[in-house]
Amino acid sequence: MEAGSPMTSLDWSQCSAVESIPGKVSGAWVFRGTRVPVSAIFENLKCSSLDEVLENFPVNREHILAVLDFAATPQ
Repeated sequence: MEAGSPMTSLDWSQCSAVESIPGKVSGAWVFRGTRVPVSAIFENLKCSSLDEVLENFPVNREHILAVLDFAATPQ
């Protein structure tokens, strides 16, 4: 995620659908059990439907919806 973006100000450690492990994708926040960065899903949702994203990434609908809900909830 780009520095200064609203997504960088979220405390992702409070979202159970994601994890950050040093040495795994450079410590980026990824969907739990995957190497898919949360930022990749947000970038792709800008120009693709949720169904298209699900076809192209090894994540499930529930994890994406959990992340979207977390991002939309005031911290």
